[in-house]
Amino acid sequence: MKGKTFLILSALVACAAIFAAGCIDGGDGDTTELTALSFGFQPSTHQIAYMVAMDKGWWEEDLAPYGITTITDHKFPTGAPEMAAMIAGEIDVAYVGAAPVISALDAGLDAKIIATVQVQGSDLVVRPEITYTSPEDLKGLTIATFPAGTIQDTLLRDWLRKSGIDPDTDVDIRGMGPGDATVAISEGAVDAVFLPHPSPATIIAEGNGYTAVSSGEMEKDHACCVLVASGDLIRNHPDIVEQIVRTHIRATEYSIENQDEAAQIYHDMNKVELDVIKTSFATWDGRWVTDPAIIIDSVVAYTEVQSELGYIKKPMTADEIFDLTFYEKAVAA
Repeated sequence: MKGKTFLILSALVACAAIFAAGCIDGGDGDTTELTALSFGFQPSTHQIAYMVAMDKGWWEEDLAPYGITTITDHKFPTGAPEMAAMIAGEIDVAYVGAAPVISALDAGLDAKIIATVQVQGSDLVVRPEITYTSPEDLKGLTIATFPAGTIQDTLLRDWLRKSGIDPDTDVDIRGMGPGDATVAISEGAVDAVFLPHPSPATIIAEGNGYTAVSSGEMEKDHACCVLVASGDLIRNHPDIVEQIVRTHIRATEYSIENQDEAAQIYHDMNKVELDVIKTSFATWDGRWVTDPAIIIDSVVAYTEVQSELGYIKKPMTADEIFDLTFYEKAVAA
């Protein structure tokens, strides 16, 4: 288990070292006027709120009164490199899975979860020729999912253990990004994948698999993606953080009410077939939500699982992970 912790920490530190070359120091008490913000996100429909707000120009519009003149973003395949970039100071705000945040906090990240993005929303997809009736059928199979310490890896391993399947010896779990995993199952290089949407919908549309288990069946209402702000931003620019949460809520509500438009925005930004995106919206078990209070128990439970898996040194408390004040102020305004 110590080996797993070492690998996660090594990956975060190595990636952070790469990103750090472009960092600008901004520690506690930094009262320099802030004019630019950098966001991190992933090309998943889980994080559609970020994309809708960017497409509609809301980040620039809503943050301009606070002196922000430049918004940049970085797209990451999974949460591990995204959190490495945040550790290095290359991004100020992240749309990312809760589990990578835990691993990064354990590795020294100075940040807090300030809002929820969505819950559930990933599927275990197996190749068409494989019959799935229970977790027992997965024994001996090769499963691709996101790398160690991510939501998908953490949830899959915990579900397998609870189902009597040893994730280290009964199956072969291979960490990879969504693109590589989609190609791997299409070519038969792996037997199954556990991925966030829209990847399952893409694989199914191409005839390369079917959904065996949705993530909500593994753990009902489990936390998935969250909105994270750097400690520097929280301490030195709380008004900006509160506005970021307000814009996130605005974009989430708009996405829920205008799903066809949200699908088009996702298509335009990521070049996934529009019909696949609409099918993903119609068939996934995920929900876009914003209140961080509803996922506290789930996220704290992730820290216990990650500690048992050897990914982090010890479980964490809610206060070590969350800052609920910005959401509370945003909804009270």
